[in-house]
Amino acid sequence: MTDLTLNDKKSNGVAAAAMIAGGIGTLMIGLLTTGSVLISNLKDLLNLWSPAGSLTGKTTVGVLVWLISWVILNSLWKDRDYDIGKALTITLVLVGIGLLLTFPPVFEAFE
Repeated sequence: MTDLTLNDKKSNGVAAAAMIAGGIGTLMIGLLTTGSVLISNLKDLLNLWSPAGSLTGKTTVGVLVWLISWVILNSLWKDRDYDIGKALTITLVLVGIGLLLTFPPVFEAFE
């Protein structure tokens, strides 16, 4: 068994990838929410299960985008150091915009 010393440092690219991917997924859900108000064909396309309406498609696509972006970013950054403060800032901006786009007063303003 090996002992870790203070000089051993793990890369934090995996954590940064997970954080930013979560922000990307949230932004996608926000964009789809606003987009389905603007484009009626998109709303119909996102209706995967009629009792829930287009919400099923919005969340399904959002989760898929999150997973794909997580896999891509993780593979790119797994052995690298990434500025966690910068990753947190990017994540908070993406989540903030994504959440903002899901509120009715915001997406109804585009109608």
